[in-house]
Amino acid sequence: MLDTPTFEADWRLTPQRRAVLEVLESATDHPTAAEVFERVRVSAPGIGPATVYRTLALLVANGMALELSLGEGSSSRYDGNTARHDHLVCTSCGAASDIQSALPGELLEQITSRTGYALSHYDLQFHGLCPECQARRSPHQEEMNG
Repeated sequence: MLDTPTFEADWRLTPQRRAVLEVLESATDHPTAAEVFERVRVSAPGIGPATVYRTLALLVANGMALELSLGEGSSSRYDGNTARHDHLVCTSCGAASDIQSALPGELLEQITSRTGYALSHYDLQFHGLCPECQARRSPHQEEMNG
């Protein structure tokens, strides 16, 4: 993935930018920009936060990463997996996980015919409590919320 022509044609792949890309490609937890910065500093100690932020923007603009908005007021998160997939988002801790959940072709056709949109792509987010947050909820909280 590092040798993608579009990526290198648009801008030079410096060692610092390569380090940011490698962090994203190895991450499965959809890190924030601050988390990417902390991880990149391990392999590139001299890198500055501005370089990481600019690199993330360039990666997204070049289709090498996704920028995810996972809820109102939450920081953007980044995903090195650019293949079509959707996300599960915990409404309590903010954790995000990938899920494969392609919509049936018939449903996409219905949406197109009802709205008149020529759909090019879509992404879905499912929001709820992750297993860890469910386990932390006490039976007393369940009674109070129910």
